[in-house]
Amino acid sequence: MLTKTQSVDGAAIKKAIEGRDGRMLASFYADDALVRVIDRNNPPSKPREIRGRAAISTFWDDICSRAMTHKVDTTIADGDNLAFTQACAYPDGTKVFCAAMLELKNGRIARQTVVQAWDE
Repeated sequence: MLTKTQSVDGAAIKKAIEGRDGRMLASFYADDALVRVIDRNNPPSKPREIRGRAAISTFWDDICSRAMTHKVDTTIADGDNLAFTQACAYPDGTKVFCAAMLELKNGRIARQTVVQAWDE
């Protein structure tokens, strides 16, 4: 899969997430990136692991295709680390909150840990 990559920063993350642009989001990752998701179904002792840009692209395409809104509330950058919080809402009122920590290498996301909770 040939995907143009671009450097990632807080403004680009916000634009891509709020715009539900899975292709742009996938472009932020290194080819061998790893995303770990921790939530009710994927506890810290056994997080969901998504490896490689192709799998991460599928992950983001799924999320961005859902009928929901996304708002990036806070972004903090420190050297090769970027963190952000995100609030989401489904049309039925169900809310999701996400906190993400990204490790950057050469301007791309190499590792990401996502902790999320949602209304039940």
